Amino acid sequence: MARVRVGRVGEQIKKELSQIVQSELKDPRIGFLTVTGVEVTNDLSLARVYLSVMGTEEEKAATLKALSTGTGYIRSELGKRIRLRKIPDLQFKFDASIDYGSRIDNLLHQLNQEGNQNV
Repeated sequence: MARVRVGRVGEQIKKELSQIVQSELKDPRIGFLTVTGVEVTNDLSLARVYLSVMGTEEEKAATLKALSTGTGYIRSELGKRIRLRKIPDLQFKFDASIDYGSRIDNLLHQLNQEGNQNV
């Protein structure tokens, strides 16, 4: 299958998942989350969904568990919105890049503050 099509399917899944999670899932365990990316395998059998979740580690774990519990509903909603023969299995993972970037930003800010004090 062409990589271009796989990329387009991934982007469409990302867009639809964002809408489903924000407007239709009513699970209180789901905190403030953002779908940051979707990687789809070449055969469209699996979609790895990367999430950024605000909150403590316990809240993140609860959000992941709630999404795993609601996977069937999410896949059925995706099936209604995206025209594919088979909707890929969804695998939810945390995207650590935002936390990593925030940590780097804080470290740079601290170094800058220390540099200004020494001058």
